[in-house]
Amino acid sequence: MWIEKPFFRYGTAVIMLLLIIFLLGKIDYFLWPFQKLVATVFFPLLISGFLYYILRPPVRLLSRYIPKTPSILLVFALLFGLGYVFFHFAGPSIANQVKEISAHFPAKVAEFTDQSKEMVKNNENAKQSVDNLGSKARSMVGKVFHKAEKNIGNVVSAIASVVTVLAVVPFIVFYLLKDSEKLQPALLKHLPDDRKDEGRKILLDIDKTLSSYIVGQFIIAVADGILLYGGYLMIGLDSALLLALFATSVAVVPFLGPILGILPAVMIALTDSPMLVIKVLLVMFFVQQLEGNLITPRVMGNKLNLHPLTVIFVLLIAGSVYGFIGIIIAIPLFSVLKVTFNNIRKFYNLNKIKKAI
Repeated sequence: MWIEKPFFRYGTAVIMLLLIIFLLGKIDYFLWPFQKLVATVFFPLLISGFLYYILRPPVRLLSRYIPKTPSILLVFALLFGLGYVFFHFAGPSIANQVKEISAHFPAKVAEFTDQSKEMVKNNENAKQSVDNLGSKARSMVGKVFHKAEKNIGNVVSAIASVVTVLAVVPFIVFYLLKDSEKLQPALLKHLPDDRKDEGRKILLDIDKTLSSYIVGQFIIAVADGILLYGGYLMIGLDSALLLALFATSVAVVPFLGPILGILPAVMIALTDSPMLVIKVLLVMFFVQQLEGNLITPRVMGNKLNLHPLTVIFVLLIAGSVYGFIGIIIAIPLFSVLKVTFNNIRKFYNLNKIKKAI
């Protein structure tokens, strides 16, 4: 009967598990320790895993010529050196651009509103729309900075948490790079002998999927940031470095990343002139053409083969549940689950064929 099919049994189990988690989530005190544990452990592991895949290629390259431990330490030294140089030279500029936006953006919005009202003064509906848009923009910016000032204690606490994470992450990354070859045997020893080959294949596929996605998206994000920074400088856009850094940080989000990355630039350009908005859009179009036709095909290698609608639904669900962090990790996590499920399904079908024979 259909009720005895594996798909029905597994589907029912998943639904029951999700229902139990949902009901337990209504009892705050029950899940609070678990949530605290996840918040404490998850983010350092997430950052460490990301850095592990980014740093693994140069470590492997250097390991051909010198022992692994000196290779890791040399890569760490180069990374910290690059970080110091960047913040030493770019840090003051970024801070000034943040201050400039916070100080002058509301006034620029008001000026833009007045200019727009002058253009549509004969159309009362359009004039009212411009008034509403301008007041909402000023209110939004004011609320952001008011909350930032009001919650200074939370900001200090967040900074302390970040410092703690930054202190722990290098040690985790070091041992991941140093002992990564020991992880696969440690996981496989818990499997029966007749399942170890399939388990090894699943682990290799997961590793390949994560490596391809993380390294590829990182290179693409950095390339996009550099190209956008150059383009913003060429068209004379204010706060070019800050806007390019923001675009770089969200470029790792598939499909939606470029849209999210350009929104602040368009808002800044709107306070200047419509022509500058057109120039910003042209820069973005040029960068996307370069990325799609030149950078991505050479960098991504093994693509995730996910349908755009699937990606959008996954991002929407992850974003609604876990916010921006959920958007960042949703696609690689979904890809890992997909690879694991596909391999387990192949293994299950292979066992059925063997039993039939």
